[in-house]
Amino acid sequence: MDRLEQILRDQREELASADYSVWISRREESAIDLTSHLAQIVIGVRRCGKSTLCQKVLLQSKVAFAYVNFDDESLASLPANELNTILETLYRIYGQFTHLFLDEIQNIPKWHLFVNRLLRQGVHLVLTGSNANLLSGELATHLTGRYNEIHLFPFSFTEYCVAKGVAVHSQTTKGKGLLLHTLDTYLMQGGFPETLSMGRPEKYIHSLLTAIVTKDICQRYKVRYKKTLQQISNTLLDHFCQEVSYSKLQKDYQLSSIHTARNYVSYLENAYLLRLIPKFSYKSIDRQGQRKAYAIDNAFLSNHEDALQTENLGWRLENVVAIELLRRLENDTQQLFYLRQHKSYEVDFAILDRNRITQLIQVTYDFTTPKTKLYNREIGGLLKGATATGCHQLTLIMMTGETGDITIDGETIHCVQACEWLINTPDTFTS
Repeated sequence: MDRLEQILRDQREELASADYSVWISRREESAIDLTSHLAQIVIGVRRCGKSTLCQKVLLQSKVAFAYVNFDDESLASLPANELNTILETLYRIYGQFTHLFLDEIQNIPKWHLFVNRLLRQGVHLVLTGSNANLLSGELATHLTGRYNEIHLFPFSFTEYCVAKGVAVHSQTTKGKGLLLHTLDTYLMQGGFPETLSMGRPEKYIHSLLTAIVTKDICQRYKVRYKKTLQQISNTLLDHFCQEVSYSKLQKDYQLSSIHTARNYVSYLENAYLLRLIPKFSYKSIDRQGQRKAYAIDNAFLSNHEDALQTENLGWRLENVVAIELLRRLENDTQQLFYLRQHKSYEVDFAILDRNRITQLIQVTYDFTTPKTKLYNREIGGLLKGATATGCHQLTLIMMTGETGDITIDGETIHCVQACEWLINTPDTFTS
C-alpha cells in the first residue's frame, strides 16, 4: 500500500469511528443541498466546526460519499497534478460514490480547475475552506455561479447552551440564573466547539490564532514581515468594536504605505479572524474607508500575545451581538453597518435591506439605572438615528435592565435582555 492510499484509508477510518448522533445540530445544516449539482461550499474560521457540519449532513443522508482532508500535514505539499491520483485512490477505497467531500480544499494550488471538472462530470461536491478571498474570488471566476456558499461561525450562544446542557427556555429562577451564568462564560471564553471540554482553553486558542496567521495568511499571501502582521492582528483584537485607522497602523508599524496597511487588515478578514463592519454612508469612499473591527469570536480577545485582558463586558457583549447579526444575515440584499454622526450620535448597528435601513440596534451592558450621559447616548442615539434614516424599528439590547417597549417622541424602542435576544432567532430583519 503506497503512502497516499494509507493516508486516505486512515482518514476514512477516523470518519467511520465518529458518532454523529451526539453532535450539536446547527441551523446551517439545512443550507446544504446534497441533491443540487452546485458545489456546496462551507467557509469560515479554522476549527469552527465546518468539517463536523458537513460530515453530519452526509452521514445522516446515507448517500455514498468519499472524503479527503487536505488540512492533513501529510498532504500539505501535494501538487495539483496529484489530484487525479487522489481521485483514483478514493474510488479504490470507497468503490462507487455519488458525493465527494473535499475538506480545506484551498490548500491545493489550482484546486478550482479540479472542482470544475468534477462538476462537469456530475459529481455532487461538498467543500470547506478557511479563506474567503481565495474561495469567493476563484469560484466566481472559474465556476460562474455553480456553487452554493454557506458561512459558518463558531457556536452561537444557543448552540453553546445546548452543548453545555443548559436549558434556553426555562422560566424558573434557577434556569434563568444558569442561563445568565452561561452567557457570562460565553462572553469571556467564546464559542469554539473544541474548547467546551477543556478546563483551560487558553493554549488551544493561542495556537489556533498562530495557525491562522502563519498558515492561512503568511504562507498563502507570502507575507514578508510576519511579526508585523502578528502585531497588527494583536492591535486590532485589543481595539475590537472600534474604528480601524489605517494611517495609524501605517505610522505605528512603519509600513510602506496605507495600501499595505489595508492589505494586511484584509488578510486578517479573509482568514475570518476579524469581521469589518462599515459605516453607513451613501458615499462609497466612506463605506470603504471607515470600518469597525470585530473579532470572529470572543475567545480571541483574551488569548492572543500581549493581550490587554480587557474586562469591558459591554464591548464583549457588543462583539457577540455583531457576530450574531452577521450569522443571521441570510439574504444577499441585507448588509450590516454602524451609524455615526461626528459628536452628535452613534448607533451600534444598522440593518440595510435593498437600500433601506430596516432596523437600528444599540447594545449596552447595564441599563438598570442609566445616568443621563448613558441614557442620552443609547436612547438619544436611536432617536437621532431614526430621524436620520427614517427607520422606526428600534432595539436596545442589554445584559441587565428593565425590558419592554418605551415610547419617546413618537418612537417606540424595544428593550430586550441579551439572553432573550440571542436565543430567539428572527426569520428576517425586515420591518
